[in-house]
Amino acid sequence: MIKQPYKIAILAMGGEGGGVLADWIVQLGEANGFIAQTTSVPGVAQRTGATIYYVELFEKQSPAIKVNGKEMLPVLSLMPMPGDVDIVLASELMEAGRAIVRGLVSSNRTTLITSTHRVYAMSEKSHLGDGRVDAAKLLEESSKFAKRFIGFDMAKLAHDSQSVISAVLFGALASSKTLPFTKEQFEDTIRNGGVGVKQSLLAFSNAFEMTQNPLSQSQDKVVKESVSSLHLTVQADLHPKIKSLIERIDQSFPIDCQEILMHGVRRLVDYQDPEYAHLYLDRLHGLKVDFTDGSNEVELIRETARHLALWMSYEDTARVAGLKIQASRFERVSQESKVEEGQMLHIHEYMHPR
Repeated sequence: MIKQPYKIAILAMGGEGGGVLADWIVQLGEANGFIAQTTSVPGVAQRTGATIYYVELFEKQSPAIKVNGKEMLPVLSLMPMPGDVDIVLASELMEAGRAIVRGLVSSNRTTLITSTHRVYAMSEKSHLGDGRVDAAKLLEESSKFAKRFIGFDMAKLAHDSQSVISAVLFGALASSKTLPFTKEQFEDTIRNGGVGVKQSLLAFSNAFEMTQNPLSQSQDKVVKESVSSLHLTVQADLHPKIKSLIERIDQSFPIDCQEILMHGVRRLVDYQDPEYAHLYLDRLHGLKVDFTDGSNEVELIRETARHLALWMSYEDTARVAGLKIQASRFERVSQESKVEEGQMLHIHEYMHPR
């Protein structure tokens, strides 16, 4: 029987280490008697499409097949084909869904390993209403279409391990036992890489244990988000103008609308000032009508409040520049970049149009 290569597709966004993960798999194979090849097709931009890395691993024949004294080497494919992929590794739940749509996940063959967290696509974020794809539906379809499904919040695990998601995916891959290598061989591959070894090994080990423990996966459920009712309370240390806004929401609008109104008011105070937020509430107050035909007044106010807050806080060039120089943003970027004492952080800003 002619041997077939292991065929692995990796879908990852920029900065998640998809290229590193592909290189690890290649190095793992080559160090343990396999011929390996990797290719990649870049995505368009952040969250409009991930880069797809494709790896094939072919175990060397023993004894080698020779023709006219020359060892015959396999011809490996440059891209994944629908219905012909053994393992799909996705760094985010939407990318798992895209792999399914492309036909890369087969119920009779494919092990699908994915993080269940969401990084919203541009089409989801730019929608004026709630344009999010139902994460619970994505999870259900991912589980249904794969022969074997492994999914948990790998982004959180990577963050807790102070590493990147590629190391977590590598650990889940090792634990799945879909490749003929030991855990120690996987770990040796990380060590031989020589970069971020300690954090990568920690993330790898945590992911390996998470995948081994079925309880940890069942506990990680994707729950569809919904707008919950929130009773507002006024804090004593709030500025009087902010207090008056909260009291007005609490006293003048149905409780089921109050959470979205608070988000709108917070946005508009930051955008301009409390008086501008009062204008926002003035405009919404006119929608307080008593429907006699059974229509939903609460839904009307809530949806109008969502759209109106966006319309009243248009983010033009001046606004974007203001957001970029907020002290809280510099603090957040410093924390995310893990700037240590004595180090200097340089930030290059880009504005469009020019």
